[in-house]
Amino acid sequence: MGAQIERLAELVASVKTSSRYQQVSEALIREIGARELARRTGFKEAVKATKNKLHQVGGAYLTEKHDYAAWLSELTRLAREENREDFLAYLKTIMGHHASTRERLPILEQFYGAILAELPPVRSVLDIACGLNPLALPWMPFAGPVEYCACDIYHDMVDFLSQFMTLLPVQGQAEVRDVIQDCPTCAADLALVLKTIPCLEQVDKTAGSRLLRTLNARHIVVSFPLHSLGGRARGMQTHYATSFHALLDPAWSVKRLEFATELAFLVTKDG
Repeated sequence: MGAQIERLAELVASVKTSSRYQQVSEALIREIGARELARRTGFKEAVKATKNKLHQVGGAYLTEKHDYAAWLSELTRLAREENREDFLAYLKTIMGHHASTRERLPILEQFYGAILAELPPVRSVLDIACGLNPLALPWMPFAGPVEYCACDIYHDMVDFLSQFMTLLPVQGQAEVRDVIQDCPTCAADLALVLKTIPCLEQVDKTAGSRLLRTLNARHIVVSFPLHSLGGRARGMQTHYATSFHALLDPAWSVKRLEFATELAFLVTKDG
């Protein structure tokens, strides 16, 4: 057992020597690394496989250029000057640095308007594996004050989001969390699980089902991309719709919402 622990610690240290993975949750690296060490005889092969899996889970969605300090400085300046038009335009520029939010930009107002129109007033939100989605807060038409809690696997991104939310009239916080092993259990009116389940299931095929059952939210929005990162559709809408319904509890009600770039389901848990 001691040798296995030492080998895993060595793998984690090796992965974190890469600038691409220095900011990733160590809990996630350990989870993936332990699986890859068990599957492979060679240490180098396990390290390479762990890095490849981390890329599939998160790295593939980020551009190389994400200067969080510069972004925060400019947003702070625009907020201080109360230049709302330029503030919103700059938020869209930043969201273009993450594949998931970039795909949502053309439908941003429609997406959140349609979702919130289906719900009673929302006072608390959990944003799971959020990426840069909290930057879309100004486009979310909440009826009143809201508490917004976000989580992701990148330390630097989470720090940026926490500071960004201080610029808005929202009680917001962000934290580093590997939701495969440690799903939030705090109560919320709404949980956002946007284009997240396919990423989680790269690591653990049962992660999506466990996440939906563990989330302590009456309403959950689950969405899926309609195209691959390379731009191909490849029957993804049918595939994801079928696989999603297999995850559901029969007692839950579900409403399907279709958008130009995203397929979404509004899940309401009974009881």
